Amino acid sequence: MSLREKDLAPSEQVALAKRFRDIAGRYGASLLLHGDPALAHEAGLAGVHLSAGFDASAARALLGADALIGMSVHGVAEVESLNPGVVNYAIAGPFAETMSKPGYGPALGEKNLAALVSASPVPLLAIGGVTSANLAEARAAGAAGAAVMGEVMRAADPAAVVAALIRKLA
Repeated sequence: MSLREKDLAPSEQVALAKRFRDIAGRYGASLLLHGDPALAHEAGLAGVHLSAGFDASAARALLGADALIGMSVHGVAEVESLNPGVVNYAIAGPFAETMSKPGYGPALGEKNLAALVSASPVPLLAIGGVTSANLAEARAAGAAGAAVMGEVMRAADPAAVVAALIRKLA
């Protein structure tokens, strides 16, 4: 699971992260914080997801060898610079046009995502505009998984959408 609440003050991010960490733990899930490794450390989280260009080695030094560290990437040069001894996974996007961040892009599509996947030394996930309708395309491009937000948030039955997505990933 991942928590992204960058608009909250640092102390509020830590407090919220601790609450969600405890809930996630009851279900055997790990919680990562999108953003500051120091806040993830303070909250006792399993790891952190970093923005492109962040110093992943500094995050690894702070969080330790067992932490899960992810990084956002946007192009082949960023993917090729990933150190698999430091970064566990990367996300690339937007895969498709997205209602959550209109104008953010351009969309990678299957061909460009496949190029990033083939250059990546770590598992790469698709993000941005991923839906149950195009998840198979992201997987065909070699994505290890996908992050889906909009379709779940807009659904009348979010649990049914998540269950369908999980079935498609299986």
